[in-house]
Amino acid sequence: MKVILLEDVTKVGRRGEVRDVSDGYARNYLLPKKLALSATAGNLKNLAHIKAQADAKAGRIKTDAESVQQRIEALTYEERRQASEEGKLFGSVTPQDIADFLDKHGVKLERRRVQLDEPIKALGEVTVSIRLHPEVTAQLKVNVVRE
Repeated sequence: MKVILLEDVTKVGRRGEVRDVSDGYARNYLLPKKLALSATAGNLKNLAHIKAQADAKAGRIKTDAESVQQRIEALTYEERRQASEEGKLFGSVTPQDIADFLDKHGVKLERRRVQLDEPIKALGEVTVSIRLHPEVTAQLKVNVVRE
């Protein structure tokens, strides 16, 4: 089945492209999630208009992500935890802790957007990347101090 992609889809193609995908993938995933339109004669004729609408929507989303990035980078997260004499924490600071902190400050996002390879297990200051958009990443300073 031929479809017009409305969003970038991993391993399929980029926004605005016309691709041939399996019928089930198009019917059960791409079309219901509004990631693609079926490539009918009418839709192909309106492809330029569809691309313009998708570009405008993507621009608004990126602008929103950039404003959230500025709000996040203005914050500093200070976490008080119990620690040993060597500076190792009894526990850790996880992506969920960071997401909860941001939620308290009016920034709602999923914990999987917090890019932390492994939980923070030592005292000190760490910069954590938060992926807001494929092209926008915010840096949050996390300062872990002894309780």
